Amino acid sequence: MPRSRIVRAGVSAALLLTAALPLVAQSVQYRSPEGVEYRAQTDTGPIARAQAALDADPRNPQKFIALAVAQSGVWQFREAIATLTKGLAIAPNDVMLLRWRGHRYISVREFAKARADLSRGFALDSTNYGILFHYGVLKFIDADFSGAADMFARAQPLAPDGGERAGSTDWLWMSLSRAGKTTEADAMLARRPDSLPAPPGYAYVQRLKLYRGELTPVTLFGPADTAGVQVATLSYGLGNWYMVRGDTVKAKAAFERAVATGGWPGFGFNVAEAELRRMKKK
Repeated sequence: MPRSRIVRAGVSAALLLTAALPLVAQSVQYRSPEGVEYRAQTDTGPIARAQAALDADPRNPQKFIALAVAQSGVWQFREAIATLTKGLAIAPNDVMLLRWRGHRYISVREFAKARADLSRGFALDSTNYGILFHYGVLKFIDADFSGAADMFARAQPLAPDGGERAGSTDWLWMSLSRAGKTTEADAMLARRPDSLPAPPGYAYVQRLKLYRGELTPVTLFGPADTAGVQVATLSYGLGNWYMVRGDTVKAKAAFERAVATGGWPGFGFNVAEAELRRMKKK
């Protein structure tokens, strides 16, 4: 047989073998009560590089965090939790390890474990922005709106940049409003604590414009708002805005839009799930 035919035959056989092999699915990160499975994505290099850096300095908490952040970047949250757990075995009182693990427990909806990490982190350092912000999100998920408002009020002046300041301002307005403190919420917005520059198209900036009447429910979403996490974030903010106004029908529709996206790691998706569960019980 000529060599060219042998090569072609070998390639064909290899393709057939590849087609016959099952695709390796990414790990399941979260399974909803309805049985929907949400999976991780594939590493394109950052995880391998972060793992190599950790291997070269295996007792450095920052290297554990860097690896967990890389894993989280492709939605490998359970793997990130395992990484942070190893870091905490070395440095059990490292607040940033607790901050990141608490955050990732929220991502996979293990709220009791998130609460344990974030409450411990808060006891160790009540001025850590990441602890305060994520503890506030967790309290909001639990419908403890007054407790959430306290966390975000503490976090807001500690925000490290304009994006985080917009985020803490947004959540503080939502928390105060849902706690029945609408006058206080609106007065806080009027002071414009979120005046620092934030990334263009940032969802929290857009939501704040909605609260201030600078955008409407129709103009809240722009042509560039197509990514799952972005749509879920905007949809949840809109739903909460309707809730504050007592329009539970439109709020429910917005929450359902949030959970219909692929943006399941986003807080908007996560809190919309909690809102819909509460609505179902009523």
